[in-house]
Amino acid sequence: MTDQTQVNRPETARSQSEATHAAGPHGGNRRTEPGSRGRTTIADGVVAKIAGLAARGVPGVQGMGGGFARGMGAVRERVPGAGGPSVTSGVKVEVGEVQTAVDLSIIVEYGYSIVELTGDVRTEVIAAIERMTGLEVVEVNILVSDVKLPDEEEQQEVPERRVA
Repeated sequence: MTDQTQVNRPETARSQSEATHAAGPHGGNRRTEPGSRGRTTIADGVVAKIAGLAARGVPGVQGMGGGFARGMGAVRERVPGAGGPSVTSGVKVEVGEVQTAVDLSIIVEYGYSIVELTGDVRTEVIAAIERMTGLEVVEVNILVSDVKLPDEEEQQEVPERRVA
């Protein structure tokens, strides 16, 4: 069998960069789009922040993270100059060149339908990541780690200070 792909291709005697330069620096017939003249890499932390902010913005999400992450967040909030709560607490991501996957750990306010809430979180997280990064979100896995009851006070897990 012969390769027919070469027969149907237009001639490409000049390289793409030669064709672009041939048009001149001030306009003319440009053959490449600006977005194809380099590479953009998006760090995992950027995608994690976008996912964390999107998830926290959904009504019914009381917080993010499991017990240890929440405890460390409470300690960080009390330390002056530490920057407040972490946006990425309870968020893990895997970012590839064109796709990403997200794992979230959320705390739900009592009274909300967990099924509906997690669907809303998934929708918001996917929309925010795809809109802001252009990455395809292949999955958003959600662990509901706790339910915040109306009569529960915010637990501040602060390690005891030892006096020597």
